[in-house]
Amino acid sequence: MNRPMHFEIPVNDPEAAMAFYGKVFDWKFTQFGPEAYWLATTGPPGTPGIDGGIMKRRHPQQPPVNTMQVADLDASSALAVEAGGKIVVPRMPIPGVGWLVYCTDPEGNLFGMCQMDPAAA
Repeated sequence: MNRPMHFEIPVNDPEAAMAFYGKVFDWKFTQFGPEAYWLATTGPPGTPGIDGGIMKRRHPQQPPVNTMQVADLDASSALAVEAGGKIVVPRMPIPGVGWLVYCTDPEGNLFGMCQMDPAAA
């Protein structure tokens, strides 16, 4: 079974968004890489829930995204297409994390799939 492992919230003002989510939910943020992207720690390790990220919005209609961890990204991508979905951002590396694909389901909802691989570059 493949479970959600990460969420992303695109925002116009990352500093204001981090202040909001920090105050309301006590989330902690850490800069990730050279881009305008911050990892959100939503709770202690080993407790229910997932962590995510706050990112600078790239276009006005950019939706939030939930990413599922999968064992085989190529096989899961093929299943998504076979089931009526579309690949909208092809396989790309997230250095030190793994390989990521963004898809839409048959109704156009965006989601990600990630195969963990610390050697991804």
